[in-house]
Order: sequence, then C-alpha cells, then structure tokens
Amino acid sequence: MSESNSLWHIAFRKFKTNRTGLFCLAYITICGLVAVFCYLLAPDNSNNANQMHLEIHSKPPGFSTLILKIPTGNKIPHNFFNTFLYGKTEPHSEIPIKSYVTKKNNLEVIQYSDGLTKTHSLSIFNNDPESFIENKTFWLGTDKYGRDLLSRLLVGARISFSIGFIAVFISLIIGIPIGAFAGYFGGKIDALIMWVINITWSIPTLLLVIAITLALGKGFWQVFIAVGLTMWVEVARVVRGQVIVTKEQQYIEAAKALGFSDFRIIFKHILPNILAPIIVISAANFAAAILIESGLSFLGIGAQPPTPSWGAMIKNHYNYIVLGKPYLAVIPGLAIMSLVMAFMLLGNTLRDVLDVKS
Repeated sequence: MSESNSLWHIAFRKFKTNRTGLFCLAYITICGLVAVFCYLLAPDNSNNANQMHLEIHSKPPGFSTLILKIPTGNKIPHNFFNTFLYGKTEPHSEIPIKSYVTKKNNLEVIQYSDGLTKTHSLSIFNNDPESFIENKTFWLGTDKYGRDLLSRLLVGARISFSIGFIAVFISLIIGIPIGAFAGYFGGKIDALIMWVINITWSIPTLLLVIAITLALGKGFWQVFIAVGLTMWVEVARVVRGQVIVTKEQQYIEAAKALGFSDFRIIFKHILPNILAPIIVISAANFAAAILIESGLSFLGIGAQPPTPSWGAMIKNHYNYIVLGKPYLAVIPGLAIMSLVMAFMLLGNTLRDVLDVKS
C-alpha cells in the first residue's frame, strides 16, 4: 500500500473536508495559545490576575476609569520567564480616581470611592505623575472584588487546559497498560482487572473525585491527580476491547510464531494499530476533565482562591444572575460550554474520519 493511500492519510483528507471538525480544532488551538500566553495577553498580568479595586466592583463590560499607580518603593527585578509562568509582581499599588490636577509640588486626586480629594507629593512620582496615571478599560467588566474579568477569564483558560492535559495523560498512562494486559492475556488476569474496573466504575465519578481530593488535600495539583485517577477506567475498557479483537488478527499470530515477546507484541504491534479509538476517548476525557474541575471549583474543593477557575468564577457570582448583573456568571459559563462543546464535536469528527468502515 502506498503512503498516500494509508489509513492515516485517508483520515487526514476526510478531516480536511469536515468544516465542523476544522472549526473546533481552530477554536481549541486558539484557546490553547491563549492559555499558554495568558499573562502576556491579559490586561491585568499580576499573579492570578488578582489586582483588586473594591471601589469599582461589579462594573459592566466596557467600563473605564483613571487608575493611579502609587510606587511602593520595592524594586522588583523583571524576569520574563517568571512573568510568563506566574505573572508580574507590580512594584506599586493601584487606586481608581475620578480626576486629578497638579498644584505646585503636589498631585491632587479625587478618589473614586468617596469623592474626597487626596494629596500626594510629586517626588514619589519622580515629578512625572502623568506616567503613573492611565485610563484603564475593563472590556468584560469587573467582578465583585473589582478584578478585571477578562484577565481572570484568560488566566482561567490555563487552569482548564492544564487539568485536561494532565488528567488525560494520567488516564492514558494507567489505562492503556492495564487494558492491554487484560485484553491480551485474558483468563484470571482479565477477570481480576475487570473486577477492579467494575468496582471503580460503579462509584459516581464526582463522588470519587471528591474522596480523592479530600484525601490528598485541597489544591491545584491535587485536583489534577484526582481527576486523572478517575478516568483511567474508560481508557482501560476501550483498550481491552480493542486488544481482544486485534490479537486474533493474522499478523499477531505471525508475530507469536516468530517468537516475539508478549511485551513487544502488545506495545509495538497491537497498540499502534488501535490508536484511533484511544484518540477519540482522549478528546472526550479532555472535555469531561474540564467539566469535573469546574464542578469541583463550584463546590469549593477545586482550585483554591485566588487561583482563577471558571467554575469558581461562576460560584462567586451565580447570585448576581437575579441581581441584574448576569454577565458575571454567564461569561465564564459560556467559556466552559464552548470549550467542552468544541472538544466533544472534535471527538465526534475524529470518530467518523478514523472509522475504516466509512
């Protein structure tokens, strides 16, 4: 068979003609790039986008105001790598103001909170107060703590993609070998592994994640591990079924006749030929991991504050739906829905294009 007519090339050609799959892949790619470069894209690039302005809490999208940056006197060296990973530590505090005027050696500002006038010496601004004042626009508004909602949303994308990648990675590392051994060897090994799988399968996923999270403690990495440890059963069942079918093929019998070891047959001859269903289940698990993490954060046992999580953002603002500011909960909800839908539709597309019978 020529390379141009291989199954993978046929699947690739079919995928290029599927507009839904291409759109979902493009959307996921854009969201992935946003997650990677979130601190470089976010208007508030402080750690966890946690710059609070309580005076301007719960403002609508498009709200803008003057922000006065008051130097704290702490000189913090700029490190691009740390900024890329964790955000920037600002050497100043920010205060929303309504207006300002320079008089002699002082800067007089009208504070946004109470409308009172406060005086600052120009010396703390190096006699150049204009460089410490900016007109800041909050494109998606501010949350109940006065934080930039757009920045929190962008940084939260990194949480969702991280939980998806790590949970799927853990599920594949555990599920593929277990499912492969169960399907290949059969007998008592298969019965024992299936007993463990069925026991794990019978426990509700969310309940199992909560139990693991409580055992490991609340935190960022604990949630990743907990979600990953609950998804391996689906991978194991899929791999087991595929291995049972594949091990009866003639090329596997030929490999056994040539004296190849069971390990080599499993990992070099069987698994490479069952990648298609594994890819499909991985896409579905990615979407499920995002939903589970959002649910855990909504319950308060996911990523802990001030870490921005889309589920926690909904939890903090769901009561604003009836208070006339539904966007505070709807925007992160739409982010979760759109990303999960993209992964599910991409999984369906991959299932169709990788189906050799179609």
